[in-house]
Amino acid sequence: MVFSPPARIVFFAALMFVLYKLSYAAVTGMGIVGPGVTPLIRSLGILALSLLPAVLSYVVLVKAIERRPLDEFAARDLPTLGVAGLVAGAVLFSTVVFVLWLADSYHVTGTNPDVNWLPAVLIVGVGAGVAEEIMTRGVLFRIVEEGLGTWWALAISALFFGAAHIFNPGATLWSSLAIAIEAGVLLALIYHVTRSLWPCIGLHAAWNVMQGTVYGIPVSGTAAHGWLVSNRTGPDWLSGGVFGAEASVVALAVCSACSAVLLVIAVRRNSIVPPAWRRRGIPAT
Repeated sequence: MVFSPPARIVFFAALMFVLYKLSYAAVTGMGIVGPGVTPLIRSLGILALSLLPAVLSYVVLVKAIERRPLDEFAARDLPTLGVAGLVAGAVLFSTVVFVLWLADSYHVTGTNPDVNWLPAVLIVGVGAGVAEEIMTRGVLFRIVEEGLGTWWALAISALFFGAAHIFNPGATLWSSLAIAIEAGVLLALIYHVTRSLWPCIGLHAAWNVMQGTVYGIPVSGTAAHGWLVSNRTGPDWLSGGVFGAEASVVALAVCSACSAVLLVIAVRRNSIVPPAWRRRGIPAT
């Protein structure tokens, strides 16, 4: 039973919880996230709390429980698929901002060339990109797809991703649903088409960094200090309100269009995975 899809998900979650507690005790014991430390040191401590539990738990899951190569997290794909994800994320969010600017919703009021960008890149870029993609696409989507098939995996992982943001500052049911559709579905389809976590990580990281560190827009409700000093006007459905552009119909439309393209690719490749019970019912040829 330890090899069943539900058991592997529970195993990963339990191991990650334990490793997080151990990492938290170590980081706080060293005093690198407490008061009086520099923003860079504090961000490195937070980065460790994001990366160590997620990466170590995933390696143990794949190597010790599933006993297979870590192909979807192979370092050889970082310079290609990872960089492609970074470029795609930067272009994608820049497209959202461009449309908001055309709609007279996004306004640049100045620049802040002295912004301390490195902590934000480490925390909301690298940390969130790696940890959240491992949990949501590497574990939840991949394992649910193995058992229930692609369609259920898309729905469950996307809803989980949206629900995980419900407690963010300024979050609403709409913002969580928007993130579930625009990011949860898109990133899951990227993983499905490429079978690699690197483009998902790259897109996720670049999206967050461009949003907050470059364009000065709150990242999932968290206030951002970017190179551009900006504000957004207009109704919340257009601007995204206090949550940020991720709650805008513009982001929803742009990302959904990309998801539709990826879905067409998946259907044409005939890569949509049916549920396990249907696969067992297909006679051998």
